[in-house]
Amino acid sequence: MGTVAERARAVRCLVLDVDGVLTDGKLYVAPDGSEWKAVNVRDGLGLKMLMRAGLEVAIVSGRPSEAMRHRFQDDLGIRHLWLGVEDKQPVFEALMKTLQLSETQMAVMGDDVPDVPLMRRAGLALTVADAHPQALAVAHWTSRLPGGHGAVREAVDLILAAQGCA
Repeated sequence: MGTVAERARAVRCLVLDVDGVLTDGKLYVAPDGSEWKAVNVRDGLGLKMLMRAGLEVAIVSGRPSEAMRHRFQDDLGIRHLWLGVEDKQPVFEALMKTLQLSETQMAVMGDDVPDVPLMRRAGLALTVADAHPQALAVAHWTSRLPGGHGAVREAVDLILAAQGCA
């Protein structure tokens, strides 16, 4: 495969990290240990648009978070959700098998070192403007916006436009 547009045309599933991609990477920790995170509503709308176009969306994050589980499963209807996963590769393998997709049909959007192995395998590797240098080095495409500020919506718009759904 060659250009970003050609890679985006083949995508059938977008796999996303949470912290630093769907959020700005900040954790607000209360005295009782509870955590708060902010997500961008444009990213959520973009994910709904992607699913309405017939593509799959998966979330694979290293941190557990009931707030994020509620947002992605209950609010957005994302069926493929793994939180608190240290090694993301077995999840990626299982997801491809379940969906009967090849690596070229997978897009991965990550921002840091734990995401790099999946980004290397994906047909389309996406990252955010403020990503770690190792993620930037393997990405086929980088958003203009930082994580948590609409970067996922930019990626969704890219994929939908390449597939003639924009």
